[in-house]
Amino acid sequence: MAGSVPGKGLAKGLATTLKTMVRPAGTQQYPDVQPELPPRSRGVIALLAENCTSCMLCARECPDWCIYIDSHKETVQVEGAARARQKNVLDRFAIDFSLCMYCGICVEVCPFDALYWSPEFEYAEYDIRDMMHESDRLGEWMTTVPAPPAHDPNGEPAKEVTAAERGGRGRVSRPPR
Repeated sequence: MAGSVPGKGLAKGLATTLKTMVRPAGTQQYPDVQPELPPRSRGVIALLAENCTSCMLCARECPDWCIYIDSHKETVQVEGAARARQKNVLDRFAIDFSLCMYCGICVEVCPFDALYWSPEFEYAEYDIRDMMHESDRLGEWMTTVPAPPAHDPNGEPAKEVTAAERGGRGRVSRPPR
């Protein structure tokens, strides 16, 4: 290259290395000190299995196809019902984190609040096959899911509260004619 000083890049790299090696006393970095993560940060996806109805929306919407769900139908007799009902029972729920790109579509699309973001990020494995987390391991992450933020007392009330105050089920009550 014309006009470049030979070894300039090497000197810059060595200067960066030297700065890192002679950090001020008492300065600690990641493995020794946990980083301060912003609230509701994305780490790993947690599963609340009792909320999952095996609707398959998360698996269908996943752009990486890294969610695996197996279920079967069971017949349930409801007291007072004219006929028996069928319900899906979850047999297997797994996420392959070696394929996941952490887009969060699965969390957003779940209508039953079965998937949540956990801020945990330390789940590296030595073998890529161990990055497949089954429902029991996904359920363990639920203990690390932070509580949702409190409602703003000066904000708009929730639409459910507004509907209940209007007479229920979101219908506007009208005066009789």
